[in-house]
Amino acid sequence: MTWKLDSAVEIHKESPYTFYLPSDQVISQLKVGDLVKLIFMATETFDNGCQAERMWVEILERDETDFRGKLANQPYYLSSLQHGDLIDFKSEHICSTQLDDPYSKDMDYYFDKKITVSNDVLSRNEFNFMLRFDPDNEHDLGWVFFSGYEDDEFSANSENFQVISVGKMLNMDDSILEFIDNPDTIHCAYERNKGTGNLTKIENYDWSIHE
Repeated sequence: MTWKLDSAVEIHKESPYTFYLPSDQVISQLKVGDLVKLIFMATETFDNGCQAERMWVEILERDETDFRGKLANQPYYLSSLQHGDLIDFKSEHICSTQLDDPYSKDMDYYFDKKITVSNDVLSRNEFNFMLRFDPDNEHDLGWVFFSGYEDDEFSANSENFQVISVGKMLNMDDSILEFIDNPDTIHCAYERNKGTGNLTKIENYDWSIHE
């Protein structure tokens, strides 16, 4: 089965708050002997439905953004690759390292902090209404997101909602980042302005309907 290296940079552009990309500071520190993780994309789908293997490569040579290394893992699916094979790659292909990266703490936050979202939001890939209640625990931010198209029957069924990482919502619209964890936004409601597309705070929202 043939393969190619996937670009971690391009994946990060599509999902900046859920796909970790080593910072430029970390990439600049990489040297011969360090291990980096690359994404090996197969030309065909594996039996488990996936199409990629993430494997460690030991750096043997470096010239600015160009690297050569040897495969440090034995592939499970890609039979055309073997442990010790030489791999030419660029910094854009590196999706992880073994070096400490302060930026990874931000990614941990986006993954660990949770919000509740209507299934319709995920289907439409948009949200137009959001409420913040008292958080249930240290991981819960207290937010509930709606597409704005849900009817009363839909909203009354808890099975139509799920808990996800806040990073998934930030991938959709990161304008909420400035107030997503602000204590002053507890018991607040926001609605998207159809004209500007901006989220606007709803003054005097009637919270009694949720009692």
